[in-house]
Formats: sequence, C-alpha cells, structure tokens
Amino acid sequence: MQALLSVAPGGPETLELTTLPDPQPGKGELLVRIKAAGVNFPDTLMIRDLYQIKPPRPYAPGGEIAGQVLAVGEGVAGFEVGDRVLALTGHGGFATHLTIQASTAVKFPDSMPFEDAACFIFTYGTSYHALKDRAALKAGETLLILGAAGGVGTAAIELGKAMGARVIAAVSSEEKAAFCRQVGADDTIVYATEMDRDTQKAFSSDIKALAGPVGVDVVYDAVGGDYAEPALRAMAWGGRFLVVGFPAGIPKIPLNLPLLKGCQIVGVFWGASVFRDPAGHAENVQELFQFYDAARIKPQISTTFPLEKAAEALSLLSGRGALGKIVVTML
Repeated sequence: MQALLSVAPGGPETLELTTLPDPQPGKGELLVRIKAAGVNFPDTLMIRDLYQIKPPRPYAPGGEIAGQVLAVGEGVAGFEVGDRVLALTGHGGFATHLTIQASTAVKFPDSMPFEDAACFIFTYGTSYHALKDRAALKAGETLLILGAAGGVGTAAIELGKAMGARVIAAVSSEEKAAFCRQVGADDTIVYATEMDRDTQKAFSSDIKALAGPVGVDVVYDAVGGDYAEPALRAMAWGGRFLVVGFPAGIPKIPLNLPLLKGCQIVGVFWGASVFRDPAGHAENVQELFQFYDAARIKPQISTTFPLEKAAEALSLLSGRGALGKIVVTML
C-alpha cells in the first residue's frame, strides 16, 4: 500500500509518500481499499499539531474515506467483501488501504460515485446537524451563511434550500458569490477580506439590507474572527447564531448583543454529537441519503488530486481558495 504520511509537525510540504505493507483487519474491523478521500479543514490543522486530536506519528491525514471492503475481520456481521462503504476515520485516509472499525462504516448506494461518497458525511453531517438539530431551521426563515463557498458552507446552502429557507451567502470574492448563486443561494454578500470597525458596520448594513427589518433568523458562522459580530448585530429576535468554525480567529462577542436580540449563540460540535447521539446521527445520515436520491443535494466537487499530489490539495484549502469540496482519488 501507499500512504502520504505526516512525519513531523508542519505544513503540507512536510508530508512524505511512503510504501508500507498492506494492513490486515483485526477483530471487529474491515480492510478497505480506499478509492477517494475528502479533504477537510481539520486535516490542515492536524498536520501542524493545531487540532484537538493529535495522532502519534507517522500517520496519514484524511478523516473521510470511501472505498470497497477487501477483507472482513473476526466477529464482523453485516458486511461482505466488495461492499461499498464510507467512513469517518479521523485520520489515515490519504492512503490506498486502511483498516477501520466496522461500526464506523456506512454502506452507500451504487448510484453514488466514490468521489461524492468521500466528501458526503463530514460536510453534510455537520451542516445538517447544525441546521436541523441545533437551529431547528424552519421553512420561510432567513439563513445567513458566512464562508458560504467552502465545503460546509455549500452544504449549508443546499440543505437550507431543501429545508425551505431563504439563503443569503456571504463570501470574500465575486467569484465565490457567483459559485454560491449557482449552488442555490437566493442572495449574496461580498465582505472585505480584512475587517476594521468601518468595514464591520458596512457588512452589518449589507446583511440588514437583504434580510429586511426583521433580521436574520439563523446565522451559520464557519468563519469567526471579526466577521461574527456584524452578523450577530443583524439577527432577528429569537434568532440562532451557530458557531461552526473560526479560521479567521476566535471572535470576541459583546454579550449585551444576545440579550438585546433575545437570541441564542449555539455551539456546533458535530463530531462529539455523533458519539453522544449515535441514533440521531444514523437518522440524519439516512435523511441525507434521501435528499441525495431526490437530487436536493450533491457534493460540489471543484477539484480532485491524485494521492501523490494530496499535499497540493491541503495547500489549496489552507489558502482558503477552494470552492466547494476537494477530493483525493486513489481510483
């Protein structure tokens, strides 16, 4: 097997393509021939030791995979050689082979390509948990998405529309705005790439102009930093502000704002929710498959890279230049 390994803390340039013996499944495990792996923001943090999970080195990044079962370990029921499965692995996905706990594997339909399956659960799982479980988004409400052109952002656009919301996509360039409209956003806002008090006020004014006098019912914040407060100032009474991520930094929020708005600031920790509520996660996954089968959602894959160039995929994501999803293929 081949694997792109993190051998020392650092950026994508520190990864090394290595040949290793093929693994064998242990008790309760499946051996999977990986066909594709999704590229997600935590991958870029993990290799720099900036993520809350720090696997022992050497390890391959890549926390989301799709492939076929090559072998079934002792005590595993419900899976056979040849089954098409996807899984959240945490790491290890930038490789041709991987053993995983059978309990983490999910069979996916033959109609779904491996590339789609490899970037399905993380983005749609995060965004559906946020919008359904944490925000209780209702048809007719207004949803503002910060960082809407990224993987979780585009998933939130599609899911927001599928759930009947009006969607405003906020992004950092006209190119990204056009992409979001193509995905289904009703309106777009291009915000400044650097924020000061004047640009914050302008951003908030732009949101209010589109949202109308009532304001925004739900904010999906996958950016953080100085972008959070302007969005919070544009919230409707009883709104829900979803804390999804903060690549622009951890924001400092004046706590008088949620008091004045009568709104909630709600954390979205999807990874923990999967373990704390596996039944709810399983229900959400099946509903997401139904959305996919009905053509209500489809991963917006903008770029694919072969395994030997996966470091370039991480560099593109780190630079926040990606539109939609990036996939590493081992087909």
